[in-house]
Amino acid sequence: MQSNNWVHVLGVKIHNSSQADAIALIESWLLKSDLSRSVFLVNAHTLNLAADDTQFKTVLTTANRVFGDGTGVRWAARLRGTRIIDNLVGTDLIPRLFTDTANRGYRYFLLGANEDTIARAAKKCEATFPGWNLAGYHHGYADQAQTPGLLEQINSAQPHLLLVGMGNPLQEEWIDQHQGQLRVPVCVGVGGLFDHWAGNIERAPAWVRRQGFEWFHLMLQQPHKWRRYLLGNPKFLLRIVRELPKDLALSSQN
Repeated sequence: MQSNNWVHVLGVKIHNSSQADAIALIESWLLKSDLSRSVFLVNAHTLNLAADDTQFKTVLTTANRVFGDGTGVRWAARLRGTRIIDNLVGTDLIPRLFTDTANRGYRYFLLGANEDTIARAAKKCEATFPGWNLAGYHHGYADQAQTPGLLEQINSAQPHLLLVGMGNPLQEEWIDQHQGQLRVPVCVGVGGLFDHWAGNIERAPAWVRRQGFEWFHLMLQQPHKWRRYLLGNPKFLLRIVRELPKDLALSSQN
């Protein structure tokens, strides 16, 4: 089993990186203002959505960087002969990014969730990571008419980092659609991170995460998402076997 630099899973190229190397890459981009770069974190659910929607798959495949999140991605990579170095889930990666790069003058903006949740998440983040500066926050329910004003608000705040938590596929599609208008060095899709910071969801104990059952812990707290896990996980397992030849062929071309 090799630690290759990337692996294709259901046609999506996932970069295989340690947490430290991912943070180093993101910080190198924070220092560049030439364009806005996108970072997406994909799990089994994200890849299932991409397998059902070619436009969403295109959004993922044209991102500046895609990292793997979760047991399903690790199993899929292993089937393709690649050992995933680190599980780059946003609830671990973003806090470590803030900690490892503290007190360097970086600013962040939070976008997503409802008004109450994003306000509580911003307060928690500001208290937990004082080495970064909160440039602003906004809920994730801006309609098309409100979007130009929202983009101006974000750009005027001059953040180095934009965290977008709208869930899949909305957050990735929002970043992809507006990346050319954003004057933010790095945009990251963070899924349910704001719910964790706001206290809406409790993180699974470390031993549960090590065993690969964080998804079950989340399902117990969000039972309305049972189809994502109980139907989606078996579908994903079937797909990673069925699409294995295609993914291996893609990897051989890169």
